[in-house]
Amino acid sequence: MCSGGFAKCLGITLLPLAVLCLLCNILLFFPGGKVAEKSEDITDEVFYLAGIIGSGVLMVFPALVFLGLKNNDCCGCCGNESCGKRFAMFGSIIFAAVGVLGAGYSVIVSSVAINHGPKCFTDDVNVTYPFGNGDYLSNHSMWDRCLKPVDIVTWHLTLFSILMVASLVQVGLCLFQVINGLIGTICGDCCGCCGGSD
Repeated sequence: MCSGGFAKCLGITLLPLAVLCLLCNILLFFPGGKVAEKSEDITDEVFYLAGIIGSGVLMVFPALVFLGLKNNDCCGCCGNESCGKRFAMFGSIIFAAVGVLGAGYSVIVSSVAINHGPKCFTDDVNVTYPFGNGDYLSNHSMWDRCLKPVDIVTWHLTLFSILMVASLVQVGLCLFQVINGLIGTICGDCCGCCGGSD
């Protein structure tokens, strides 16, 4: 498979992951699936917008560039048509690096949020973080400390875990494109240095 075709497959995969991350972050603004009375009732890491900016919007740019590489009809340079295609593959490395940074940011924020735990009502008045250092992850009896919103711990863990896993997949796909882009830059779009034609 040509490096441009492989990049198109990566782009097709990155777009739904970006939408998934965007939706997870939006849903986290509604603790337990309910509208929060005040913004202080929402976990702080939600406002870092890791799923919206990092794995969402910043991932759309690399995905669109990767999608366009298959049909890239570069005019070339110095009379060499493959030079333009190689430059396009080199440009995809830069966009892949942007994708790695955005998704990496999302992985870090999600990991911190999972370790930190959700913000919830421990009584009828106080909204706080009842867990520390991820100790609640292995001790489900601690989850009863959160009185409201109902099932906030499950909500928090599920959405941040999905966000983290999807972001890790995005990092992996963008790293694949860095390697693919290097091969496309050095060898040309269809493995010209391997004996094929550019």
